[in-house]
Amino acid sequence: MAISGKKETTVLFLGDIILLYFSLWVTLFFRYSTLDLSFEAAWNLHFLPFTIIVAVWILVFFISGLYEKHTLILKSRLPSTVFNAQVINSFIAIIFFYFIPYFGIAPKTNLFIYLFISFALILSWRIYGDRFLHPSVKQKGIIIGSGEEMKELLEEVNNNPRYGLEFISSIDLDKIADLDFQDEIVKRVYSEEVQIIAVDLKNEKVEPILPHLYNLIFSKVKFIDMYKVYEDLFNRVPLSLVRYNWFLENISTESRITYDVLKRIMDIIIAGVVGLISLILYPFVALAIKMNDGGDIFFQQERIGKNNKIIKIKKFRSMRSDSDGKYEITKVGKWLRALRIDELPQIWNVFRGDISMIGPRPEIPALVKHYEEVIPYYDIRHLIKPGLSGWAQLYHTDPPKVVADAEKTRRKLSYDLYYIKNRSFMLDFKIALKTIKTLLSRSGT
Repeated sequence: MAISGKKETTVLFLGDIILLYFSLWVTLFFRYSTLDLSFEAAWNLHFLPFTIIVAVWILVFFISGLYEKHTLILKSRLPSTVFNAQVINSFIAIIFFYFIPYFGIAPKTNLFIYLFISFALILSWRIYGDRFLHPSVKQKGIIIGSGEEMKELLEEVNNNPRYGLEFISSIDLDKIADLDFQDEIVKRVYSEEVQIIAVDLKNEKVEPILPHLYNLIFSKVKFIDMYKVYEDLFNRVPLSLVRYNWFLENISTESRITYDVLKRIMDIIIAGVVGLISLILYPFVALAIKMNDGGDIFFQQERIGKNNKIIKIKKFRSMRSDSDGKYEITKVGKWLRALRIDELPQIWNVFRGDISMIGPRPEIPALVKHYEEVIPYYDIRHLIKPGLSGWAQLYHTDPPKVVADAEKTRRKLSYDLYYIKNRSFMLDFKIALKTIKTLLSRSGT
């Protein structure tokens, strides 16, 4: 189905690899086809080092967001996104060939030609390859559901030309009593050649029309779970779906030994390396804080960890209280926050095992108590270890700040539930890479 993001990502990934190797082939053919060094010898000499380069470049593409769901990479942004990625890749290639002379080549001219050709081909592939990834004729669909999630999904799919699907009709289950199924659905399925029906099967009001939907199976209509599509497109769990039965079906506290061990190893390695390297900054940060207002260097705060356990985390102090007892960000604090340096002391919490590198951000006890009273199932976040960075930090564009905000936190919970449901080592790895991008771009929340 054209709406599938996984298939598109795979095709883009394979296309990038093919074009990067093809760029090398064109470069070497252009350079050596008329010289004494045979093309085959040149290819054998360059293949291994450029294979390493290709692998690193693909990783940079991933961090740059070039394999995100297509809703995030619009054509207007593609040239700058690819260009920025290739600038980084150019520096990597230069460092690789000139500071690690293991392979005995320093291809100045070849590298320049290769960079030019690969940039042109990758950009063209990303812009015009859309014709291969998405059919010009969209599949027609009908959506059956209710609530805000159905409206969001309908608007997202029909207003985005890069989806291979268009909902030509929507059925509101809250108005099912007035529905003429034969006219509203069956006739349209046949007259307009509807191929897909996205339906909310969790809604009790869908029961009366299930026999009619069953008969459409023989008309080669494909049925998809409306909420599964919603989750894939928006990277969050639709909260209207969340009931006790959802947790029983999707959430488990059972230990997954392989995942838990790999996650802990990743935490120890990253925390150890980053922690040791960051020690270089500690004297300078401490001096800057002291020179700014003479106050304490560190700020300690209680947070809620796994199984509601109280944990204490430290940050470099970035705020101070004024004469009225109100807190304000210091001049140095603005820089510390912008560069995320204020978070560095928490690395040692990761090393100790209080928190993980990846997981829902831990909240202060007072806010947790408030949210547990006003947001159903909020305490489910505490089934797993909290983290320095998480799925919600990457995708929730309007997070709650220090002051309690139930509506924004409810939306944030939908991202946390997505992570808890789908957590895996590969998902953690993806979050880690995107966090690096966020830190380098000084964006995110």
